[in-house]
Amino acid sequence: MGIPSVQVMMFKELAERTKPPRTLHVRFPFGRPFGEPGNQDAHRVILQDALRMLETASSPGAIVSAPYLWRREDYASILKERAAVKVGAEHRLR
Repeated sequence: MGIPSVQVMMFKELAERTKPPRTLHVRFPFGRPFGEPGNQDAHRVILQDALRMLETASSPGAIVSAPYLWRREDYASILKERAAVKVGAEHRLR
């Protein structure tokens, strides 16, 4: 048994050919798989998405395309929405 991994990459066609265990495809410029330098909210969102793939990918070679567009997203809002959903789910469990 190996170590579960997720590759974050911009070149989807390469992932389709090489078939890494899991790939999060982002439509960002090469060299910027987690977004703009210094944009911690973007980095966190992409990292959360990659980690979520560890839980949800059902088959080897899974490729998920992230919906984000370069410099067009409000990542702070995305994080707030996710936090609200998480808090709501925790209250339902009680």
